[in-house]
Parts: sequence; C-alpha cells; structure tokens
Amino acid sequence: MKSNTNRLTQASTTENPYTVWGDLATQTREMMTASAQVITHRSVRMAMAGPVPNQRDQEEFSLMGQEKMDALSESAHAMTIRMLGLHQQVAKLAIQELLNGTKELIAFATGTFFKPIPIEKNKLIDRHMKQSSNLLSQLNASIAEVAQTGLYPLHSRATANAIRLAKLETVEQKLD
Repeated sequence: MKSNTNRLTQASTTENPYTVWGDLATQTREMMTASAQVITHRSVRMAMAGPVPNQRDQEEFSLMGQEKMDALSESAHAMTIRMLGLHQQVAKLAIQELLNGTKELIAFATGTFFKPIPIEKNKLIDRHMKQSSNLLSQLNASIAEVAQTGLYPLHSRATANAIRLAKLETVEQKLD
C-alpha cells in the first residue's frame, strides 16, 4: 500500500490529481474481478458440498464470514485514521489561506479604486488564485486517497483469495 501520510503537500497531486482517482478506479476494478472469481468458486463449492459439507468445506465457509468482518473492520479503522489526519491538514491550510487572503485583500484594497490596478497587484491576485486552485486539487486527491486507504484491506483480501482459490481449484482438478 502506498504511504498516505502527507500527500496533501506533495506536488504530484497538484500536477495531476486525477491520477489518484484513476488508481482508485483500477484497484476497484481489480477487487471486483477478484471478488467475482471468489464468489463463483465458493458458490460452486457450496452447491457441490450439499447439505452436509466436509471439514475442509466447513472451514472455507466459516473463513468467508470472518474475512469479511476483519476486512471491513480494518477498512473502517484505516479510513478513520486517515480522515483525522486529513482534517488537521485541511484546518491548517484553511487558516493559512484565510490569513494570506486577508493580507492580499488588504493590500489590494489600499489602492485607489479609480486608478488602474498596478501589475504587481494583478500578479498578487493571480498567485493567490493559483495557490487556491492547487490546494483544491490536493484536497481532491487526498479524498481519493482516503477511499484508497479504505479499499486496500478489501482489495488485498479479495485478490489473495482469488489467487489461493484458483491454485486450490487446480490442485483439486489434478486429484480428480
């Protein structure tokens, strides 16, 4: 899993924040594909086991429920921790932007309204608008990373199960 500790301040999210959303979509697709394989395998296994499954089937079926509970619990915990960190970062950035914006607004307002706006003030406004836009892009990417953080436990278990059950199916076919 990628480190999500301080992504809000990294430049890469400013350059292309939608990369994070693309990564999230890719991980979601992988998880859904793996889940479909696992569901198919386990459904067939349940049907084949009949009303009295053997010990190995019983263990696999009880593992299903436990894995889901563990993954959902881990996912909720990870997202909560990430949201708390994001909350602090957003509050800090909001205060900084408020102070910077107030300072720049005062600098802009001290000029005479009837005179043309000097080039320096235009640059000041332009810089402030770019900074605000970059911060929104970073926030957008950070929100996607919260979702990635929550998806990770589900994704890792689903893909691991798909691989494990595919190998098990191959072994069982060789035994038959």
